Amino acid sequence: MKRFLSILTVLTVLISGFAVKGFGDDAREGLTPELIKKIEGSFELNPQTRALVNAVSNNDLKELSFDREFHSRHDDLFGIKIETEGITDQKSSGRCWLFAGFNMMRPAVMEKYNLSEFKFSENYLFFWDKLEKANTFLEAVIETRDREIDDRELQTLLKNPVPDGGWWNYAVNLIEKYGAVPKSVMTETKNTSNTKRMNGELNRMTRSFAARIREAASKGATETELRASKVEMLEKVYRLLVLNMGLPPEEFTWRVENKDKKIFEKKYTPLSFYKEAVEVDLKEYICLLDHPAYEYNKLYRIRYCRNMSDHSDMEFINVEIGKLRKYALKAVLNDEPVWFAADVGKANDTKNGILASGAYDISSLLGTETRMTKAQRVLYRESVPSHAMVFIGVDLNGAAPKKWLVENSWGTDIGNDGLWTMYDEWFDKYVYSVIVHRRHVPKDVLKILKTMPEILPAWDPMRGAFD
Repeated sequence: MKRFLSILTVLTVLISGFAVKGFGDDAREGLTPELIKKIEGSFELNPQTRALVNAVSNNDLKELSFDREFHSRHDDLFGIKIETEGITDQKSSGRCWLFAGFNMMRPAVMEKYNLSEFKFSENYLFFWDKLEKANTFLEAVIETRDREIDDRELQTLLKNPVPDGGWWNYAVNLIEKYGAVPKSVMTETKNTSNTKRMNGELNRMTRSFAARIREAASKGATETELRASKVEMLEKVYRLLVLNMGLPPEEFTWRVENKDKKIFEKKYTPLSFYKEAVEVDLKEYICLLDHPAYEYNKLYRIRYCRNMSDHSDMEFINVEIGKLRKYALKAVLNDEPVWFAADVGKANDTKNGILASGAYDISSLLGTETRMTKAQRVLYRESVPSHAMVFIGVDLNGAAPKKWLVENSWGTDIGNDGLWTMYDEWFDKYVYSVIVHRRHVPKDVLKILKTMPEILPAWDPMRGAFD
């Protein structure tokens, strides 16, 4: 008995050791007193560093690192500018991709009807986007019903089932199916201007639906039965959307006064309005990305990067940043606004509306080490496209862009009355995608669209960039 207890004691000690240390932990090093002492010794609190500690700890980093020399050289003059009026405001929502899409089209509508200003209703398409995304999510749950709950793709979908965000192809899908309406026809609501609470309820609801679908599938429900229950779920989603966003119109009368004080009035459906007012085939626009983690001059498709279940995932031609610049410049010089996606959180002077690496010098202030290639920044989640805007002008140094004029969708209180100046160096570092008409893209690049795309996973940094 004593021998048994001794063996048991040894086993208990061994198991406890494994529990604390874990298998294969011998190579790991914790913060030992010796290591902490070495780290502490690397910092000397002399009069200079004491002053720096006081300055940094008591002030905003941007204000402390504000580069006066750079700002003294800055101007917001542009030799080439596309005429447009009125700054849109997405407020506290993630609809930049939709606002930017409409901002591409607004100048043509204003010119066609001789209007001093015009805005589309983002709320109208946002309503249908939410319903379509809910259906896409539930279809994906049905598709993956036999997988383990910790499946990486399934977990990616569950993270944000019905997000605000999207890409250019999302806007194209919606407009071709549902058309568009003027803002006066379906205005903003409290919950489209601030989507946090609505999204919280919507995500909770759809996740609970996902649990029900998977439970029913585990008990032998057929795909037909699961889809029948999905319809009931979508009815509940629709009700939630109407309560928060209002009912989308099936037809409407647009009455507007032009610059000559003449009143125009006509009845439309959303599709007939879009086809008459815009007269653009959106499928003629090409999605180009600089995804530096992958081989250039190839076609890629990202899994579950779509808002409609019965449409294809987003495809893009991967090209170097220099080509993105070249094609965007051609479009702007042709008086065409350009939708683009960038990491707007980097080197951003929101007060003055400047996107420039030299606007602030926080690294020098803090002595931080931040050397990474663009590919490394993407792969290590340091930088991804987080916002969509529109190029509406350019300032040239000879034939090369010096800086770009950007129309944002954050209202007039942020930036330079809603407009931003992007320096070309910032373009290189933080712009990831542009959408241009195919006439600005060379034939050898367009041929890539006819090749078989390489499939990227749903957890690729580009898919969830706007979530």
